[in-house]
Amino acid sequence: MPDQPQKPPPAWLLKAFVGAHVALFRLTGGAVGGKMGSGPVGLLTVRGRKSGKPITTPLVYLQTDRGYTVIASFAGAAKHPAWYLNLKAAGTAELEIGRKRISVRVEEPPIDSDRYLALWRNAVALYPDYETYKTRTSRRIPVVELLPNKS
Repeated sequence: MPDQPQKPPPAWLLKAFVGAHVALFRLTGGAVGGKMGSGPVGLLTVRGRKSGKPITTPLVYLQTDRGYTVIASFAGAAKHPAWYLNLKAAGTAELEIGRKRISVRVEEPPIDSDRYLALWRNAVALYPDYETYKTRTSRRIPVVELLPNKS
């Protein structure tokens, strides 16, 4: 039987955890907070679609032939994560890997495309929990490519 749909943690707890994670990551250049399981973690900063303020979220990422990929799994919650909705609205963001900051633009491969399937397989190989998250939700989990902007 598949896992039951998961509710996201309370907003105040998530905000406190993310704030601490971001602070430690930046203080140590990613030495603390730069890994989750076997997956590397980067900081994605994007403007809020409602507030217009920059919001930073730690995310597991994969390096690809074109840039980077992040998965909008939200641990299998029924709704998309706020960072994903903000990213779709903004179209651009900043990705921090260690002490390096990269300006990126967003592309989302169609969910039934070969590109989506290949990126999904690579993500699951790196971070197997994505496959578990997929069983917890009826929504299609987006795969997002973050492509470096040309300077």
